[in-house]
Amino acid sequence: MTQATGDPPAPANPRRAEILGAAAELFARRGFHGVSIGDLGRAVGLTGPALYRHFRGKEAVLAEMLLDISRRLLDEGVRRAAAPDPDQALDSLIQWHIAFALDNPALITVHGRELDNVPETQRHQVRRLQRAYVEEWVGVLRRLRPGDPLPRTRAAVHACFGLLNSTPHSASDLDREAMAGLLRTMARAALRATPPPP
Repeated sequence: MTQATGDPPAPANPRRAEILGAAAELFARRGFHGVSIGDLGRAVGLTGPALYRHFRGKEAVLAEMLLDISRRLLDEGVRRAAAPDPDQALDSLIQWHIAFALDNPALITVHGRELDNVPETQRHQVRRLQRAYVEEWVGVLRRLRPGDPLPRTRAAVHACFGLLNSTPHSASDLDREAMAGLLRTMARAALRATPPPP
């Protein structure tokens, strides 16, 4: 069963997962172009050339990182959105995304900032996965408020993600439990807001 927190599942290849984790921290702190293959290698105790045994290059590291994030979000989103009660499904989606964002600030930062540095084929795959994840949320909201216009519902989901994905910048002054509670309250209020009259 998939974990309920935002922690990633146990990796199939621990060395590759170690490289991806170190790369996420470096890319978040210094930017993709500020990190070299040598930097990545040193972060995990490898020489730059030894890193090529695991990845073809820095772009391949970034692509796998963002594809993995996007697949994890979508897989868990599909599972949670399938709850028969749409209220429960929405609360579960919110809880999952908050946990992921709070537990993975470096990944959230890289995910939001570095997509243009991913090779085109993988970039399209990431965007397709992202759109599918959005549509899981949209589907749940449409079950709750079937009369709302679809563009408004989709815009509300994107706006909510902006709120939840702000955690690398907004979560520094509160402990994890307090921040999670604040985000849950704000996300629920935003997504259940009554639309203005036409």
